[in-house]
Amino acid sequence: MSTARKPRILVVDDEENISFLLCTAWNKPDRDVKSASNGHQALTVMDSWQPDVVVIDIGLPDIDGFEVLRRTRNNHPHTSVIMLTARGDTIDRVRGLSMGADDYVAKPFSLEELSARIDVCLRRIGFLGGTMNHVVSDLVLDDDAHRLWRGEVEIFLTPTEYKLLLCLMTNVGRVVTRNQILEYVWEWTFDGDSSIIESFISNIRKKVDFKEPKLIHTMRGLGYTMRES
Repeated sequence: MSTARKPRILVVDDEENISFLLCTAWNKPDRDVKSASNGHQALTVMDSWQPDVVVIDIGLPDIDGFEVLRRTRNNHPHTSVIMLTARGDTIDRVRGLSMGADDYVAKPFSLEELSARIDVCLRRIGFLGGTMNHVVSDLVLDDDAHRLWRGEVEIFLTPTEYKLLLCLMTNVGRVVTRNQILEYVWEWTFDGDSSIIESFISNIRKKVDFKEPKLIHTMRGLGYTMRES
C-alpha cells in the first residue's frame, strides 16, 4: 500500500477522559487521530475517513463494540482493529479475536503497551519502518532501541538476559526447550547441565515478573514459555 499520507487512528470510547488521553498521546506530526463516542458515530467516521487502525471499546452506549467490529470487518476488511474493554474474561477475548480483531487490551491499560500494539498494526500494513516491538501483557520490548518496560517501569537487562528474553518474547505461547535456548543464546548444544539457563531465568523473573500477571512459566521436563496467564 502507499504510505504517502500519515497513518490514521480512530479511538472509539464513550469515556471522555480515555479518548482525551489517547488522542492527546497519539496526535503527533506523523499521524492523524480522531475519536468517536458511540458505535454509530464510529461507523460513519470510518466510512468517510478510512482509518488505518481503530481502537474500539466493547462497552459502547448504543451498539456494543462486537457489533462495530463485525461491521468494520464487513465494510473495511483491511482496517486493523484493537478491542479495548474493562472486561478481562477469556471468553470476551476469544470472541473478539475470532470475529477478526487484530489485538485485545483490557482496562486498566498501560499507554506504552497500547501505543506499541498500535505501532505493530501500523507496521503490518506498511507504515513505520524498523523492527516491530514485542508486546506481552504490559511488557514491551523495543528491539530497535534495546529497551524494555513493564507498564511505566523501565527494566534494565544484561546482554545475555536480553537475548534470552527476546527468545521467549518472539515465541509467545510456545514452549521453548532448553536446547533451543542454549543454541539461540549461547550457540552451543545441551550437554546435561541446565543450571546456567535456570540461573538466568531466575534473574529475569525477578526483574520482569515483579507484579501480576506472571509472564514467564516453567514447563517441567520441557522448557519455558511466555504467556499472560
